[in-house]
Amino acid sequence: MHKEPLLSIKDIKKDYVTGEIVTHALRGVDFEVHEGEFIAIMGHSGSGKSTMLHILGFLDTPSSGQYFFDGTDTTKLTEDDLAEIRNKKLGFVFQAFNLLPRTSALDNVRMPMIYAGIDEKIQFEKAKKALAAVGLSHRLKNNPNELSGGEQQRVAIARALINNPRLILADEPTGNLDSKSTEEIMGIFDDLHRKGHTIIIVTHEDNVSDHAEKIVRMKDGMVFERKISEKHEYIAHNKPRD
Repeated sequence: MHKEPLLSIKDIKKDYVTGEIVTHALRGVDFEVHEGEFIAIMGHSGSGKSTMLHILGFLDTPSSGQYFFDGTDTTKLTEDDLAEIRNKKLGFVFQAFNLLPRTSALDNVRMPMIYAGIDEKIQFEKAKKALAAVGLSHRLKNNPNELSGGEQQRVAIARALINNPRLILADEPTGNLDSKSTEEIMGIFDDLHRKGHTIIIVTHEDNVSDHAEKIVRMKDGMVFERKISEKHEYIAHNKPRD
């Protein structure tokens, strides 16, 4: 039996109006993601890829079109409903890390659980486990300014995972990192994918998109190419036969 996609957008358009100037950021995008997929969205600056991610993450609303998430038509939901989905079903990882500066790694990671009203003891237990999962058990009490860029992004990933989200959205997560830290962070995403997490990553870097199983390219607010990544195509073609 064909399984319904985790998310599906249909003819999504997004216009920004500045005075008399209208910018068509998205021009009728159709897109779907199934549970467990790892997808990279690529495109030059102005292609619409970040607008797409913001709409997928309910950080922005479309001008028209439909967005179904986890079986619900989200275009009919209130702001409070969307905020609840964001906090309970989505995990975000950003280029700038978006960590609270004078707050320990442990407290940064448990922040979504504070908003969700979860018992404090459970908060600390889960936050410690999440940081251990990204190799930072020794950095629980360190503030962001005491961590390297790669370590800060690990904290951000741990925070994104804390509520066991249905979907992880990452916007240029390696944009501020050197090549060594980039590979380490992408190794974490590879591991999350192997464990069954659904991931959408926005990037302009080929060495990052290679880790995804599918690549979606955008141009002028539209999807113009969908393909299996070369790495996954190679794996598929070189699987040993039974």
